[in-house]
Amino acid sequence: MSSETLQEKIKKLPLDKQLELDKIVDELLASVKKKETEKSGFGALRGTIVMSDDFDEPLEDFKDYM
Repeated sequence: MSSETLQEKIKKLPLDKQLELDKIVDELLASVKKKETEKSGFGALRGTIVMSDDFDEPLEDFKDYM
């Protein structure tokens, strides 16, 4: 990547291309927001946490107290 910043490059574009780029950036931001919303929606982590079969069994450490 060159040392020229993105802002400097955008300033060199004709106005109509700057407006087109603005729309493209808005679309990209909307798609990122949509993906973030989908990932953080209700049930997004379903299936990622697994409990062992003996989860409800008494623990050896508490055997004296039961």
